[in-house]
Amino acid sequence: MEPRLNYGKVAPGVRKAMLGLENYVNNCGLEPVLLDLVRLRASQINGCAFCIDMHAKDLRAAGESEQRVYMLDAWRESPFYSDRERAALAWTEAVTLVTAGHVPDEVYEQAHRHFSEEELANLTLAIIAINGWNRLNVSFRTVPGGYQPAHH
Repeated sequence: MEPRLNYGKVAPGVRKAMLGLENYVNNCGLEPVLLDLVRLRASQINGCAFCIDMHAKDLRAAGESEQRVYMLDAWRESPFYSDRERAALAWTEAVTLVTAGHVPDEVYEQAHRHFSEEELANLTLAIIAINGWNRLNVSFRTVPGGYQPAHH
């Protein structure tokens, strides 16, 4: 696969704007592992190979088991996720797939049981951010494989 263009190079403001969202999300108080689970799940839905590679590596670098990383696509049928993580994953899927029936009330109610209103707003921004990254990387065919976690 050949990349179409390097958006960060040809339009540095795009990358800077997205990094501003990431900076806010990374410092909003939500658990880093929860955020990476959400990022990986949205990236799986969107088919973003670059982001799947990145967030799977970030989760492993944070000490997550291979089992939790590999089973994420089947989280509903897996006993490896907490109720809070399940609520975040359901919210992630509903927000990412908003055109498939909007965000159902029952998904909101489940999320609201596990997240404060502020946390839910921040979680939604995290989902918006990863969907933005996914769309940039899928559109311009950013090649996966070279990312190495710098944190954790």
